[in-house]
Amino acid sequence: MRDKQNKLHSFKSLSEFHQMFGLSKPEHPLVSFVRLEDMKMPGEELSEYMVLDFYKIAYKDSIGKAKYGQHHYDFGEGGLVFTAPGQLFEKPRSNKSKGCILLIHPDFFLSYPLAKKIKQYGFFSYAADEALHVSEKEKETIFSVFKIIDEELNSRVDDFSQDVIISQIELLLNYSSRFYKRQFITYKAVNADLIQQFETIMDFYFNSDHELQNGMPSVQDVAEQLHVSANYLSDVLRSLTGLNTQQHIHNRLIETAKDILSRTNLSVSEIAYHLGFDYPQSFTRLFKSKTKLTPLEFRHSFNLPGTN
Repeated sequence: MRDKQNKLHSFKSLSEFHQMFGLSKPEHPLVSFVRLEDMKMPGEELSEYMVLDFYKIAYKDSIGKAKYGQHHYDFGEGGLVFTAPGQLFEKPRSNKSKGCILLIHPDFFLSYPLAKKIKQYGFFSYAADEALHVSEKEKETIFSVFKIIDEELNSRVDDFSQDVIISQIELLLNYSSRFYKRQFITYKAVNADLIQQFETIMDFYFNSDHELQNGMPSVQDVAEQLHVSANYLSDVLRSLTGLNTQQHIHNRLIETAKDILSRTNLSVSEIAYHLGFDYPQSFTRLFKSKTKLTPLEFRHSFNLPGTN
């Protein structure tokens, strides 16, 4: 990570981004719509890795690869990639790709509900190889929104300009949520395999005393083992099962706890530590939130003895 930081170029403003890639000054200081074919690839003045202080929504429909974290994604089929401020990614290698980029500084959303709501769109933290693939019809819809934003940025600014652009950005994000939902269903066979691997990891954790004693698995831990982003895993699981990753982990933990409570005389504290909790109270609180009973109340329903 230190090597990456030593080769890092941080873009604080849209103007700086435009200047680096040979573009004319942006029409608006906080929002910019750029066509990839207009960009000029910089030389050694651009570091190996880039970080933007603004949101980036990019569509590419020609062959080209990008790296985000440990992942590479081939844009040969065309797709949308969403990047939140502060994310690290590798600089582009060529300008042969066709498409466009929408850049939005977070300050543009200030005083608008979207300032908070935008954080709810999990795909901003997906890896690049989890990009949104769009059909031709979906592409037409997306580009119709891009067109309105571009026209607003290049027309006379008035009291309604920001409202119109904000509404179009939110429309774009809502369409993207819909299209991702379709993608989860379309790739059901692939995602079914992902869920099967997830269940295998859950079995390993909850059937292995050693693993649980090292602590309950976190969403991030499980996602890394599956080589996907945490938000993508949760969205896939929610789409196909109705529950996100954390809920699945908690449900498996509660089922394991029920099994131990019903067939052993271990105390609640012993069970809590066995399941990887640092504090028995945390285990009791979670158990009651899921079952409406305390662990002891659940055990007493089986008429088994137990101590606190």
